[in-house]
Amino acid sequence: MQQIHNKNSIDLRSFHRIDINLYPLFVAVFEQKSISRAAQILSITQSAASHALQRLRQHLQDDLFVRTGSKMQPTPFAEQIYSEIKHALITIQNISIQNQQFEPTLVQNLKIAVHDEIEPMILPKLVSHFQRFNLDIQFVSIKLDRKNIVSDLATQQVDFVIDLEQPLGDKIQFELLDQDEFVVCTQQQQVTEKSYLASPHIGVSSRRTGVLVEDLYLSRNHLSRQIFLRCQHYSTALQILQQHPSAMLTIPRNVLNHLHIDKSLKIFEVPVKLQKINMGMYWYKDLQENKRHQFLRSEINKIFA
Repeated sequence: MQQIHNKNSIDLRSFHRIDINLYPLFVAVFEQKSISRAAQILSITQSAASHALQRLRQHLQDDLFVRTGSKMQPTPFAEQIYSEIKHALITIQNISIQNQQFEPTLVQNLKIAVHDEIEPMILPKLVSHFQRFNLDIQFVSIKLDRKNIVSDLATQQVDFVIDLEQPLGDKIQFELLDQDEFVVCTQQQQVTEKSYLASPHIGVSSRRTGVLVEDLYLSRNHLSRQIFLRCQHYSTALQILQQHPSAMLTIPRNVLNHLHIDKSLKIFEVPVKLQKINMGMYWYKDLQENKRHQFLRSEINKIFA
């Protein structure tokens, strides 16, 4: 198997033996797990893609991909070199377009990953804003998977992730878009710190296990509450609140504003100190100077300005 060597100098004479056009195919097959889908992305025939992959296998002296069922699974060597090849191609792409005048008409799609509770707050504004440019854009909103945020951005499975602020490493950039605050929804006539901590609460999370954000904030102040029910959606929680006069729901104000609230429910400020909710967009750092990416970031920022 061919080994990777870190060199400080470049042997320019060796480049006549390297066909750089083969490497976008490698990335496409790696990400799609399919030669036919990779060929479609690159606008070449499946036969041409198969022949090109064979040439790359010979050049790198490795199988690179092994067919398992209907998928092309990467070999350990392919896993090893993928991120470096992807990074190199992004660098070359960014250099090639640095001095080009960017035209919004070049934007063909916009892919974001967003939590399904936040999607109704984001997507309508996004579509409405970009319609002003009269562009033929395909909008794609996919369910947020927090475990795969870094890999989804690094492999450009999505352009942006819109989510709560959290540390994701040096390769991921974050920009604040909006701030929100928690409020309390309940049938009770008043909410005090004592009643808030003593009442039964409904917790909302799409995760199977783990501490809720509100409880994390409470624990920092050495406080706790009783959660008698945990569900996946705030809309479900609001319906259950109507059946439990003593229950409380802590919910972001902006999320609540997009949901139906029964007239029996009242809204109060949270009687204990909870942090503001910072929501923003994440993107892959290597795309910082990419003209398309800069345009999209700028326009998304305008939506929340």
